[in-house]
Amino acid sequence: MNTQANTAKEVTVEIVHGFVGGGTGGNPAGVVLDADDLSAQDMQTVAARVGLSETAFVSRSETEGFKLDFFTPNRRIARCGHAQSPPSLTLMRLAGSPADTSKETIDGPRCILTKDGAAYMEQLAPRYSGAQEWIEKGVKLDDVLSSLGVDKTDLDQRFAPVLVNTGNSFILVGLSDAASLAKIRPDLAKIKQISEQLDLIGYYVLTKDPSITSRNATTRMFAPRYAIDEEAATWMAAGPLACVLHDFGGTSQRSFEIEQGVFMNPASPSLIKVELDIENGAITGLMAGGYGKAMTSARIAL
Repeated sequence: MNTQANTAKEVTVEIVHGFVGGGTGGNPAGVVLDADDLSAQDMQTVAARVGLSETAFVSRSETEGFKLDFFTPNRRIARCGHAQSPPSLTLMRLAGSPADTSKETIDGPRCILTKDGAAYMEQLAPRYSGAQEWIEKGVKLDDVLSSLGVDKTDLDQRFAPVLVNTGNSFILVGLSDAASLAKIRPDLAKIKQISEQLDLIGYYVLTKDPSITSRNATTRMFAPRYAIDEEAATWMAAGPLACVLHDFGGTSQRSFEIEQGVFMNPASPSLIKVELDIENGAITGLMAGGYGKAMTSARIAL
């Protein structure tokens, strides 16, 4: 008798697209409901076999509306808003959670709110680190630029490259135009090394070029440290970008629309909305989110 076959588990994974624009595009991610009986190793195995940039696992929480664990194909990640997040509104409906609730994650509770059918998740006040501060960890600005295949002449002079953390860390690099964003040839090995040195999720590269986007910015995201070569929507990076646009972009607006995925091949246009909380001129937190759409499901054997 093959007892191993008799005791094998199968896990149902819902495939949802987060941050769709006009009902199309978006970032595909996996969602596993009723994950209470899965170990961390089980979750990692499922995420690797699903092969999407992130898979979220929903289980009961003793303190919040529900618990979420996020895994990329190669490791656990603190928060996925891409899971960076699978669309929380879709996820909450699938899980039977109330529209406005909170989630338990490995880095603490976070609020989830709905507005006009979109789901928004909480991020923290920004912390900034300029290129001069990276040097003590062995990283120079030229290293970052060369890992993208660009140089200082390609930069948007309004925004110096900066490391931003609103719960997770990204280097944000502003480029002057769409041509500069399109010509990026990421050296994934170098980006991974720099991400390890600076403890980053990855790079978020943007342009505000009005000839290519009507949004506040259009972006690309690279996170090879988490086995993500490029991603179509990254909620956890759009929040830091909105903070940079507010704090260094000469604007007092509190609402931002961030586009992503347009420059991927094939393109998967995504739209992430960010609402800043501001007190006495300082950002105290933010909510970032968008619309989600359930697409299909798959069965994964453990």
